[in-house]
Amino acid sequence: MIYLFLADGFEEVEAITTVDYLRRAGLSVVTVGIGGKEIRGTHDIYVKADKTEEGIKLNDELMGVILPGGIPGTPNLEASETVQRAIDFCVENNRLVAAICAAPSILGHKNLLYGLDATCYPGVEGECYGANIRKQRPVCCAKNYITGMSAGCATQFAAKIIEYFKGEAVAQNVLSDVVWKI
Repeated sequence: MIYLFLADGFEEVEAITTVDYLRRAGLSVVTVGIGGKEIRGTHDIYVKADKTEEGIKLNDELMGVILPGGIPGTPNLEASETVQRAIDFCVENNRLVAAICAAPSILGHKNLLYGLDATCYPGVEGECYGANIRKQRPVCCAKNYITGMSAGCATQFAAKIIEYFKGEAVAQNVLSDVVWKI
């Protein structure tokens, strides 16, 4: 199972595209609401999370965590002890930690991107401490970290996560099914 965390102010495209595409690939993704089950996105779209933070377990079933960006979604995620514990669990157990848009700053503040290729929303680079920022890449994968640039790169971000877990062929099948490129 993969947890995708939602906090008030999350970027809707980044969260929903990722959940949708990963589920199409047969991955078990559970949305987790920080502060409740109904979470308001940055563009006033409300989403009902699968679980609240009290309902999650950090155990061997957890394959990774995903952090969508958005403002104030990113700082709200970073302020959550539950999100911090989940990131720490994944790091300690060599599980995936994926973040897009402003959310790679959360990993930067934890010094997890030091010396690694990463991307993020333009203007957030200074918060990704020690990362080798790749401004022209929509997605970077280094070790157990996947970072994405922005809402406009949500499809590539989701595809890279699918590739990480299921291989390139499955990721390409999902992209073909949604007619990503004509």
